[in-house]
Amino acid sequence: MKIIEEAGAFKPGWAEHFRSPDLSIGTYAIPAGTTDPQTPHTEDEIYVITAGRAQLTTPSATVDVSPGTVIFVPAGEEHRFTGVTENLTALVIFGPAEYTRATPAA
Repeated sequence: MKIIEEAGAFKPGWAEHFRSPDLSIGTYAIPAGTTDPQTPHTEDEIYVITAGRAQLTTPSATVDVSPGTVIFVPAGEEHRFTGVTENLTALVIFGPAEYTRATPAA
């Protein structure tokens, strides 16, 4: 067992808290009124919204998110949070661990 310290704390940006070969977990926090610059990841993701309000936009839909919302985003899908009206905090779980499927730069 491992207690994952700092998970879910609002600190703007990305902070990874735990990594194993099969998954990683971190906190992604976006201040109200700012934009989300992320690009698609090479791994599947689950977002668990713990605080704040915004929308998550993909090429096929835009959905409102708030505390308790859980979202699955498949590897490679374009997505970003938009319309952040309250400081947004999400626990993010990658499977396998973030960037383990990324191709090394040549």
